[in-house]
Amino acid sequence: MSKRVERRLRLRRRNDVGRGLAKMNPKMMQELGITDTLEVVIAGKKRYRFRVLSDENVPEREVWCNDEELREYGIADNTIATCRAPLK
Repeated sequence: MSKRVERRLRLRRRNDVGRGLAKMNPKMMQELGITDTLEVVIAGKKRYRFRVLSDENVPEREVWCNDEELREYGIADNTIATCRAPLK
């Protein structure tokens, strides 16, 4: 059984990202095997899914998400979270 690749990445609040979307660096998306959906796990308890868009402007170790949406979920800016491709 193969293991899923996951990384601890920094979540950033951004106003220019739509609700339900996340922006990631294309190199990190390829490393994690992410094509269209991202699973974010915070502290092993809170689990969220976002549709992901590729953006070269995003630093490799960051994921940009919608400011209002993260605020509703109770996620602070600069939070470290486990990011991985979801099981199909």
